[in-house]
Amino acid sequence: MSEVYAARRERLRDRCNASGSASALISLPANVRYLAGAAPKGAVLLLGIDQDVLVCAGPPDDELADGRPDEALRLHALPVPAGDTAVAAADLAAGQGADSLAVEEHHLTVARHRALQSVAPRLRLSDLGSAVEQLRVVKDEEEIALLRIGAEIVDQALSELLESILVGRTERHLALELERRLVDHGADGPAFITSVATGPNSGRRGHRPTDRRVEEGDFLSVCLGATYRGYRCEIGRTFVIGTSPADWQIELYDLVFAAQRAGRQALMPGAAYRDVDRAARHVLDSAGYGGGLAPLTGHGVGLEIDEDPQLAPAAMGKLDACVPVTVEPGVHLPGRGGVRIDDTLVVRPEADGGPELLTITTKELLAL
Repeated sequence: MSEVYAARRERLRDRCNASGSASALISLPANVRYLAGAAPKGAVLLLGIDQDVLVCAGPPDDELADGRPDEALRLHALPVPAGDTAVAAADLAAGQGADSLAVEEHHLTVARHRALQSVAPRLRLSDLGSAVEQLRVVKDEEEIALLRIGAEIVDQALSELLESILVGRTERHLALELERRLVDHGADGPAFITSVATGPNSGRRGHRPTDRRVEEGDFLSVCLGATYRGYRCEIGRTFVIGTSPADWQIELYDLVFAAQRAGRQALMPGAAYRDVDRAARHVLDSAGYGGGLAPLTGHGVGLEIDEDPQLAPAAMGKLDACVPVTVEPGVHLPGRGGVRIDDTLVVRPEADGGPELLTITTKELLAL
């Protein structure tokens, strides 16, 4: 993998040179991990003139769950754990003869930015912007393989839960069980706080589990994600508790399923982000549910659970091949509940079979 990380750093270096920066300081943990192979707590990466340096708050832990630092990097551990790695990196850049340093202003605090300027006053600080995030959008096949394993883990955890007795158990209890099962199947941990929503809570985006107990006739919506070697993916499904769903539940479920299918079918290289959102949103809007819809239909996944691209009405840009995204439309009816269906997919051209579905748990409306 060393050559992979080196190639990523070289692409970023080309961008920095084009914008007039001799070196760059990467501080956002996901970006450090992407370029260095690992992101020990508090570490920053200096893309230097002479050499690239991973500056750590102490000796890196050999047991990091998401990987080990690229061996081609020079490691610089601060002698005093309380020191600031970003300030130390700026000092190193100045020592290499750099006259400019691009930094991630969207991640640095104002105080930290001032500290960089004070320790190396001759350095001209500029904004690197989201250059690394843009590089991360298109995944290589090794990254996609890690996401595929994460998807297998969430599918396993969810399928096992569906085989257990659910009536009478609380949302909080079920969420904790799902997170335990993720780890049992090899995940580093959950990718985000697991959402289990029952009855009137179901279908609500980002619902935090409560002590409400599962009852007969409830909709049960679940959204969970796994982190595997630093990469995050997610799944969301909705079920009915009891022998058979009510007519209104079937109708609402079929509608959300149709919206989700429309969004999935729109995932093609060259498709505008907003057009994917529009494909799913139009189905729900036409049925009269446009007013309460979520601000987006999906988003990118990878080293963060919510990264570019954003599949939203005003989003600018077009999809490339090998971009993993979620498609997750939903409808929540206050006081009654609702439906959310969420998959992680990889954009592929039609010649390769179209979108690759990573999360394969059935989307049939099951009565549990």
